[in-house]
Amino acid sequence: MSRTLLIEIFTEELPPKALAKLGDAFASGIFNGLKSRDFLDDGAVATAFATPRRLAVSISNVRATSLDKTMREKVLPVSVALDADGRATAPLVKKLAAMAAQCGKVTITPAELERAPDGKAESFFYNYTAKGVALPVGLQVVLEDTVVKLPIPKVMSYQLQHGHAAGHTVRFVRPAHSLVALHGDQVLPLTLLGLDAGRQTEGHRFLSQGRIRLADADCYAATLAEQGKVIAGFSERKEKIRAALSASAADDQVLMPEALLDEVTALVEWPVVYACKFEDEFLSVPQECLILTMQTNQKYFALTDSAGKLRSRFLIVSNLQTNEPHYIIGGNERVVRPRLSDAKFFFEQDQKKKLAERVPLLANVVYHNKLGNQLQRTDRVKALAAAIATLLGGDAALSTLAERAALLAKADLLTDMVGEFPELQGIMGNYYARHDGEAEHVALAISEHYQPRFAGDALPTTDTSVAVALADKLETLIGIWGIGLQPTGDKDPFALRRHALGILRMLLEKRLPISLAQLLNNAAQQFAGNANFKDPSSDLLPFLYERLRGLLRERGYSPNEIEAVVAQQPDRLDNIIERLDAVQAFAALPQAEALAAANKRITNILKKTEGVGSTVQQDLLRDSAEQQLFAAMNTLKPEVDAAFAQGDFSTALKALARLRENVDGFFNDVMVMAEDEQLRNNRLALLANLHVMLNQVADISKLAA
Repeated sequence: MSRTLLIEIFTEELPPKALAKLGDAFASGIFNGLKSRDFLDDGAVATAFATPRRLAVSISNVRATSLDKTMREKVLPVSVALDADGRATAPLVKKLAAMAAQCGKVTITPAELERAPDGKAESFFYNYTAKGVALPVGLQVVLEDTVVKLPIPKVMSYQLQHGHAAGHTVRFVRPAHSLVALHGDQVLPLTLLGLDAGRQTEGHRFLSQGRIRLADADCYAATLAEQGKVIAGFSERKEKIRAALSASAADDQVLMPEALLDEVTALVEWPVVYACKFEDEFLSVPQECLILTMQTNQKYFALTDSAGKLRSRFLIVSNLQTNEPHYIIGGNERVVRPRLSDAKFFFEQDQKKKLAERVPLLANVVYHNKLGNQLQRTDRVKALAAAIATLLGGDAALSTLAERAALLAKADLLTDMVGEFPELQGIMGNYYARHDGEAEHVALAISEHYQPRFAGDALPTTDTSVAVALADKLETLIGIWGIGLQPTGDKDPFALRRHALGILRMLLEKRLPISLAQLLNNAAQQFAGNANFKDPSSDLLPFLYERLRGLLRERGYSPNEIEAVVAQQPDRLDNIIERLDAVQAFAALPQAEALAAANKRITNILKKTEGVGSTVQQDLLRDSAEQQLFAAMNTLKPEVDAAFAQGDFSTALKALARLRENVDGFFNDVMVMAEDEQLRNNRLALLANLHVMLNQVADISKLAA
């Protein structure tokens, strides 16, 4: 009979940042374990529950006994099982006795065996029906296996205080106090973590009245909510908090990052939102500081007006519902005040010393023991930023701004505010640079040079910021890779993949007319004289092109279209999108498939005949098909070259499509590898010229299926 199954482990407070993952893993582990053992009917659904003090799962349509299984087990090869007279050997007798015990039978005779080939020789097989297993037996194994595999950030060891296992040491994420295991309205005889299963649990630590008896598995969530003041579902609780925050914000905007919502959801079982205030004098501090201290230290939700300006009002999510909330509100307002005072103090103290005065002290901050200190790194980034400013086509003024911004970019690492909140690096440098009277573009570049910080993040907005951002990321990428610390597998401790994507996004999206090879070369030159450093440019180019493929896939281009462009290893990325769009348009033409296949054929021929010249002697063109192809190429070449020079790649490729009939005629009528060496080399030269024309925009052979 199929019924709903409920399993709950009631514990002490679970780690909030791991709760959602623990809840999902607990539910999926039990569900998948039961499914693999045939305990679930079709349509069975698992519902995960996770609160600060419990992990639970409810699964519908769970059988009391698993399904019987038809089994076919290989016994022994016939040559081993029977002697020369066809009688059973000792190994066969021993094997059948063991199998009989395993299947719960008295004996298994050779006559019950199936004789059949096993791919190599004839063997004996035993066919039987394995009876279903009772749910408690199968679930016990599943439950133990699931608990062992939970993604526990740090395991605790504790001794049991009560029951038959008192004094026994248990290892789990937090001490467990009770176990519920219900199949319908029946308690299953399970044990786990030294606990015997029952039907009683506990509700909210303060709002619930005593222990709660669960009538059956289906009433779990409703009973906890009604009697225990607990919203058991993590997602349900999170959405209730989100809605309550939005309602309490009224006309203001509430800042509720998902990570903070998840953490707060993991801290409360019966969430209630209250509004609090702090003194307006704290608004003189940069709002990023106040927001971060409220979110990080207190788990509060800041409010802004419609223009994004911080309000002196904030929201808290409490685990207590009361008719006299002023005690809770007043307590939280008292707690946040010292935090905001610290931020105000740090800000005021930091402004007493200019960023430029802090730069020499970067010599005391180790960057990497093989690459020196932060001051040495600053010198490298400064020189590289100036070089990039020149590559961007800037004048001396841009180079000067880029050098100044690069000089000051890391100085805020030595401020009290960034020391307290490392997440504010760059942001505080921007504020302090403005306070010091630095140029607007310098101050902006100090914060923007970290961009893009993550996928989808905004790019730097000015040429100064771009120059410093590229220099900073290139210095890290080249330097760390150059001392042998390149990414391996899923490990990338220095975020080199992220730096590479940032470089590519700036080159690609800002259409920067800069040579990729020159950028790498300029960056590598900054490490001249460092015995620990080996120029990694030859390894970095394939790494960058692989990241580029991923970026272009995200933009919706097909793998073949991307490969047609990227396989050429373009040195500049500013016209990649135009090339890809041209390839897309060309691929839609009726001539595209045949030309792509022909180009692939030409590529293969030329690979086998390297060293052949590219000068075509017209008097050696004997067949009409090769003469016509040569004439068509000469006619089209000026048009194709002009379109290519103007960056009109689509027109260039569409013009080449007109060669389709001539190319087909050439391969149908002309023997390329003629016995006459002069004819052969001349035809190869013709193909070499055609290959150059066809691949000026992209390697269209990559479009061939």
